[in-house]
Amino acid sequence: MEGISPISSSLVMSLKGVSAPSKVGVAMLSKELDVQKKAGSEMVKMMEQSVNPAIGSNIDVSA
Repeated sequence: MEGISPISSSLVMSLKGVSAPSKVGVAMLSKELDVQKKAGSEMVKMMEQSVNPAIGSNIDVSA
């Protein structure tokens, strides 16, 4: 179960009476959740790095 988080792998293992396609679906959804969590944390990092309080403090309005 490489590539699946410990929580989701234990969930997949607990589904012994469920059909194989259902197990695959649960594993795929779990993996997608992990990917989305990582993408969200990366977006937060990008937003934190883009914050610059000096930008926009001086505006030249003469033309």
